[in-house]
Amino acid sequence: MKAQLIDGKRISAEIKAEAAEEAVALKAKGITPCLAVVLVGDDSASQVYVNNKKKACEAVGIRSVSHVLSGGTTEEALLELIAKLNADKDIHGILVQMPVPKQIDERKVILAIDPKKDVDCFHPVNVGNLHTGGEGFLPCTPAGIIELIKRSGHSIEGKQCVVIGRSNIVGKPVAMLLMQENGTVTICHSRTRNLAEICRGADIIVSAVGKVNTVTADMVKEGAILIDVGMNRNEAGKLCGDVDFENVKEIAGAITPVPGGVGPMTIAMLMKNCNIAAKIQNGLK
Repeated sequence: MKAQLIDGKRISAEIKAEAAEEAVALKAKGITPCLAVVLVGDDSASQVYVNNKKKACEAVGIRSVSHVLSGGTTEEALLELIAKLNADKDIHGILVQMPVPKQIDERKVILAIDPKKDVDCFHPVNVGNLHTGGEGFLPCTPAGIIELIKRSGHSIEGKQCVVIGRSNIVGKPVAMLLMQENGTVTICHSRTRNLAEICRGADIIVSAVGKVNTVTADMVKEGAILIDVGMNRNEAGKLCGDVDFENVKEIAGAITPVPGGVGPMTIAMLMKNCNIAAKIQNGLK
């Protein structure tokens, strides 16, 4: 294997350790960072994500509070709960696990959360701060991608960056963060023409489309950095990303594996955001 393997498990552990130190420092000032997690319904994948977040909080020293609601919960009832959590000064972060059942308007839920407690960074106020360089949170997965690149010893400044995918959760925000690091960014998507040609000019490729073999070896230039956000199953049922890992690793300069690359970073950055939220709400930031 030629490419440097970017170890998301190791880097996420570093960030969690830093978050644990920050939590200790906050507790010394009489502040216990607290995350409220709300799960509506019994989606098995969502239950796994929520449990992982609770375990991370426990490991880092952040208090967590869970609210598990039935799948038949009304939009009004969920919004009432969010209002109570907004008003609770002991709660610093609020995370409503998506997706929510179809009777609930996801956008109303996002708008209901106090921007100062929006540790997922989905509220338009925080999205606006991201785009204008204002104070606040950074979205967890995109911010984690930037940490993966920088903490593995690579600079983004002046690099040609290609982002494949234009979602509000990953594609758009990671493009903005790459620009803030002085990268030159091209966003590609399902209607992009000549995707392979565009990718061949990239120093950094971030693929976040959820499709097996979106990026193949013939699309990658020698020494490029590949960040694979995809979580897919191949024909054999094996977990894999968007990138043809086995072939691309022989050409790339650095690459993230799936699993063990971007995945662990999301929760690590969430822990960091919980501490930031506690600081903001206590006038420390």
